[in-house]
Amino acid sequence: MAGGVGSRFWPFSRADKPKQFLDFFGTGRSLLQMTVDRFRPIVPIENVFIVTNVAYKQLILEQVPDLNERQILCEPARRNTAPCIAYATAHIRALCLKRAGLTAANQDWNRPEMQANIVVAASDHLILEEEKFRQTILKAFDFVSQHKAICTLGMEPTRPETGYGYIQYIGGLTAQSQHIASTTEGIYPVKTFTEKPNLEMAKVFLESGDFLWNSGIFIWNLQTISEAFRYLLPEVADRFREGELLMGTDKEEDFIEEMFPKCPNISIDYGIMEKADNVFVIPSSFGWSDLGTWGSLYELSEKDEAKNVSLHSDALFYEAEGNVVTLEPGKLAVVQGVDDMIIAEQKGVLLVCKKAEEQRIKQFVADAQEKFQGKYN
Repeated sequence: MAGGVGSRFWPFSRADKPKQFLDFFGTGRSLLQMTVDRFRPIVPIENVFIVTNVAYKQLILEQVPDLNERQILCEPARRNTAPCIAYATAHIRALCLKRAGLTAANQDWNRPEMQANIVVAASDHLILEEEKFRQTILKAFDFVSQHKAICTLGMEPTRPETGYGYIQYIGGLTAQSQHIASTTEGIYPVKTFTEKPNLEMAKVFLESGDFLWNSGIFIWNLQTISEAFRYLLPEVADRFREGELLMGTDKEEDFIEEMFPKCPNISIDYGIMEKADNVFVIPSSFGWSDLGTWGSLYELSEKDEAKNVSLHSDALFYEAEGNVVTLEPGKLAVVQGVDDMIIAEQKGVLLVCKKAEEQRIKQFVADAQEKFQGKYN
């Protein structure tokens, strides 16, 4: 999934080149490129599909040149993660039917060509222990290929984080789910999903020991997720069923152009994960971070003796602690007498914001768009 605008990283992340296409750590690889590279050892490149906004198609082709155009699924409008995943699912299902010589009206899930296992990942996550990550994905693939289950990865929390959703995994939902979990070591039925908590609740979650961070990484079988959309989110599934015969053909793009904006704006968490009774989680620890905020980037970056961070540019700090500074390359920032601030400059915009109030950046972007007619998007 690579269609987000990354507004919480404004002004570094902009509408014409959002965060997934940027090199945050000076490695020469963008977050998108790092994500594709992470999966190469276990997923053939021809089986990689990137769902993105139509505006970013050319940028993806430039950054991942060994993809062909048919592997980039373009959304004409932003409709959150459920329609995004439904689109990819419908496209993959059409390819499997074609390989099996079947039609949309004659889907035989027992045919080996229909046994596709799918992993859904965001293009803007950082994972430090990549081989450990791949082994976890392979374990999940094996699980969903044997059980009619939806699987997700839950990150073992290291702090009372208020910027992540949480998964509670102690206890089962049904006798069936308990039986499945009991036969697979390290995979547990999910009890509840909780949206981003306040600090006090996050501390309770951390101390309880049975809550995990919601990574937003999902693994399932093609049949399982197709049926989940059909029964739990029919308002999305029905939209794609209207053009099921067109998926995987030259008419797919025109169909998506007309139909996709009519889909409801809904997340996969709310539409599927929170409603399904066959959801399982693998507690994981492989150096994961959802690079969603300046604060998360600060936590991962190398710091000086006063816990200041400077990215992409030079900086001098005086009586200053806990700041993160990023300017355009070749510039110097001199910071004196302030603590725990975000100081970021890019393409004519300078942001000075308290780290503790970084959630307000989305509002800053909206206000700037309104007042200056999109000049600084």
